[in-house]
Amino acid sequence: MGILYIVATPIGNLQDITLRALKTLFEVDVIACEDTRRAGLLLDNLAAAYHSLRNGNSSLHRPQLLSYYEQNELRRIPEVLSLLHRGQKVALVSDAGTPAISDPGYKLIRECIRAGFRVEAIPGPSSVITSLLISGLPTDKFTFLGYPPHKSGHRLKFFENVKASQDFVKTTLIFFEAPHKLIRTLQEFQTVCGDIEIVLCREMTKMHEEVRRGKVSQALAHFEKLGPKGEFVILFTYGDN
Repeated sequence: MGILYIVATPIGNLQDITLRALKTLFEVDVIACEDTRRAGLLLDNLAAAYHSLRNGNSSLHRPQLLSYYEQNELRRIPEVLSLLHRGQKVALVSDAGTPAISDPGYKLIRECIRAGFRVEAIPGPSSVITSLLISGLPTDKFTFLGYPPHKSGHRLKFFENVKASQDFVKTTLIFFEAPHKLIRTLQEFQTVCGDIEIVLCREMTKMHEEVRRGKVSQALAHFEKLGPKGEFVILFTYGDN
């Protein structure tokens, strides 16, 4: 029986690849990936490290790359299950970081479990955990909210519900946002939650890594002037948490 490996890959700095992930990526039969070009480039950049890991004693194997993204996910799941039925080993990767965290993957994982296949996670980089560690906010309890809803009305309701939830369990709250939506999201966030202290992290582990701590109004003033670039992780707490 085949095995599905869930492989975390670097979110920026290639040196963050784990030895286990490196070995897995070059020894599976197929890599299911969001973007085959990006996955191919990752393999190119890691080839020398893998060759060194094996002390140059094995020829370099290039797994087949299979596109796996939100729009073709339902069509790809039966194909991956068929590969596993044939005894092949499949790695699931996202464009960066840990697969299935606000990226396609959990439906495939669920179906593999239902079909009785072994599912193995290869832990590694995560922008959620990296940002939490560097934020200076409490780490004992945290809630990851993914991306806020696309529509303004739904987004406002989302923030209202998040704020209300803190009456029951106080945690550090974490969500993602894309650069072209950041300003509008922060404006609506401020409307619901007030001008509270937040932490914004972007380009984690990359050359232009940035962490900004301050009030929502200060973040708005900064990014309205300079223009937001890169994917953002936003963290905040309420009260005495």
